[in-house]
Amino acid sequence: MRLYNGYPTHYGMHREAALPMEDQVTHYRIIDLQVEHRDLDDVIARLVAIAGHDELQLRRFKKKKLQIKDQILQLQIQLVPDIPA
Repeated sequence: MRLYNGYPTHYGMHREAALPMEDQVTHYRIIDLQVEHRDLDDVIARLVAIAGHDELQLRRFKKKKLQIKDQILQLQIQLVPDIPA
């Protein structure tokens, strides 16, 4: 298995194989961020379920989750080709 910036180059060879290497890396980064976003969602739900949870920690998790969502959107924008008007 070959790696490019820590990501396998053969992963999901269907659609990703047609993408340039830089776009593949961006695609893999999006996947990583989506997993992290889902994990934080789970952590937040578990923390809220605990009586007397730490509100400051909860706010930090929510802020981090929003930052990850913003990163995902920015990377997705990079993958969309410019269409001439």
